[in-house]
Amino acid sequence: MNTFKSIYPYTQEVIAEYEWMDNKTIEGCLEKSARAFKQWSKTSFAERSALMMRLADVLTARKDEYAVLTTREMGKVVKEAKAEIDKCVAGCRYYAEHAEQFLKDIDQPSDAAKSYVTFQPVGAVLAIMPWNFPFWQVFRFAAPYIMAGNVALLKHAPNVCGVALAIQQAFMEAGYPEGVFQTLIVDVDKTEYIINHTIVHGVTLTGSELAGGKVAAIAGKAIKKTVLELGGSDVVIVLEDADIEKAAKVAVQSRMLNAGQSCIAAKRFITVGKTKDAFTAAVQKEIAQLKQGDPFNETTTTGPLARIDLAEKLEQQMRDSLIAGAHLAIGGDRHGCNFTPALLTNVKNGMAAFESEVFGPLASIIDAATEEQAIHLANDHRYGLCAAIWSRDIEKAQVLAKQIESGGVFINAMVKSDPRYPFGGIKKSGYGRELSHFGIHEFINIKTIYVG
Repeated sequence: MNTFKSIYPYTQEVIAEYEWMDNKTIEGCLEKSARAFKQWSKTSFAERSALMMRLADVLTARKDEYAVLTTREMGKVVKEAKAEIDKCVAGCRYYAEHAEQFLKDIDQPSDAAKSYVTFQPVGAVLAIMPWNFPFWQVFRFAAPYIMAGNVALLKHAPNVCGVALAIQQAFMEAGYPEGVFQTLIVDVDKTEYIINHTIVHGVTLTGSELAGGKVAAIAGKAIKKTVLELGGSDVVIVLEDADIEKAAKVAVQSRMLNAGQSCIAAKRFITVGKTKDAFTAAVQKEIAQLKQGDPFNETTTTGPLARIDLAEKLEQQMRDSLIAGAHLAIGGDRHGCNFTPALLTNVKNGMAAFESEVFGPLASIIDAATEEQAIHLANDHRYGLCAAIWSRDIEKAQVLAKQIESGGVFINAMVKSDPRYPFGGIKKSGYGRELSHFGIHEFINIKTIYVG
């Protein structure tokens, strides 16, 4: 099949049809990328910064247009879609302002007359990106890598093809040279060919554990670096001295943002000791106030899931957990892609709601008798992306934070990605880091210069 359709999740209406690129077109894009790198890698940070700032201006000017496109393609509540564009703008401006400092030569005293480390771009980086944050996922790789002097190739999720093309157009409108950023409209079967191509020097992927493993294997055989940001089953640990009402409010916000379709959403709520009843009641109260429905309605809090298969999988995970002994406290009704925000209690190890990545508006409460058991439950999982701890004892919370096996721990706050600090996980959640100065160094040649 040479074409595919884009479907509005809320109504299942077909909104667009796109054609897959053939081999000749793909090859042309790759060659264009190689030509662009030869010139782009020689530009000054001042030139790159000016263009990145211009790109931020384009995003700002077209925010409403981009938000509507996002909502139409993957169902995100439109106010959240607008906030996503704002985040992209902030990311662009951050790297426009800080990239030069992040990549400044570092003196390295030795027995040489002079020795130092310099940082240079490597070439074209292929990004395989998901649909859940279709703008932000792209800009959190593109802004740092392009500011570093690399060029970008995007293979986006097919259901957000319109977003992928809009991003390419935004780069062109901002004045970027042709080939610095390109969208490849390709199916999965073309990925191996692109990764193996001599023009591609690295691959970054945000997606499933299965996809990450396959891409890493292909890239590893080709001796090409990868950065993988994969699944997550983030915990919220509520200690006995926590502010229960605030913890519940933020936990539900984290779980239900983007209809629960986020790798860093709080998926497992672990209560310690006597917090169980009060926290469960507070969470159920917060969920009861949510409104699932039309993502363009300003009163809607929770839009549809992005695809029918995703909604069906979530429903099955819930059913399997109920069969295994979990209790459904609220919600859980499904109509097409629309899934009513839900809460499971009495969730245990081995249940689907505990073991799997639950990608939708379904929260789980897990009981722990002690803080030690809570840490064990948090770590007893193949994923290790992020976590949150709620406690009034900040010193104790920091001690516990260092015991959690994850790439980040947020104390009395909601887990989020931010250009100012590194983002990524461990274990089956992947490797490498995005954002901050750590992220910009992932696809860089860290070169030693020694003068005898």
